[in-house]
Amino acid sequence: MASSEWSERSISLAGIKLPIITAGSGRPLLVLNDEFGYSGWFKWQSALSRDHTLIIPMAPGFGRAPRIEWVESVRDLGCLYSRMLREEGLTDIDVVGFSFGAWVAAEMIASCPHQFRRAVLVAPGGIRPPVGELTDSFNYPANDFVRLTVLDPKATPEFSLLYGEPGPDQAERLDEARAQFARLAWQPYFHNPSLPYLLEGAGESQVLIIWGAQDKVVPRSAVEKYNQVIKGSKLVVFDNCGHRPEIEQSEKFVGELKKFLA
Repeated sequence: MASSEWSERSISLAGIKLPIITAGSGRPLLVLNDEFGYSGWFKWQSALSRDHTLIIPMAPGFGRAPRIEWVESVRDLGCLYSRMLREEGLTDIDVVGFSFGAWVAAEMIASCPHQFRRAVLVAPGGIRPPVGELTDSFNYPANDFVRLTVLDPKATPEFSLLYGEPGPDQAERLDEARAQFARLAWQPYFHNPSLPYLLEGAGESQVLIIWGAQDKVVPRSAVEKYNQVIKGSKLVVFDNCGHRPEIEQSEKFVGELKKFLA
């Protein structure tokens, strides 16, 4: 991680100190992490930070920030982030969310579609697939599930950088994140039955959905459902790619985002 590229600060929010990583300059881009929390600093972030100010909050309860007891659902977490944006004076900004974070972004769009200018949902959970199933991460040890999220770990140069150095500290962070993910997204698993109906009623939104054709976590029918219910959305499929296009096909991923957010 190139620490010269980013800085960390904390804000007071809902009774806790919430760490936020910021980097770059330009139009603000909110980054919402996946179900394991903050995954580290990668090439895609460096590339986007040349044209955008990245704002990366550490999700409460996911290892870096303390849990907030009244945040009991993904919708609650989305409302918390909306409050953060209001208190920070961030209006009409862009957002990119990954997996669980994409679900959070979708809940925010459903409740207040005009808070984002444009949104990118990468391999989003949150909608029950009409065909197939969302892979239950709790059927696997944490490290095994992380390996499952890419098509080929050996062909993914930055795979070893995910979630810090292997060892007791990494294991503890992953376990804390899994516990909070279970608390927010266990029943029903990794989706909200009302979300597609609320998104359908949110009106037209500028949304880009990115999905890897070999994603073993979120099946194609789920992202196609997102594309169907969000009026004005666009679905882009990366071939030879799993659940993490941002590190599996980093250059193509950055190109799609820059084109969409321009």
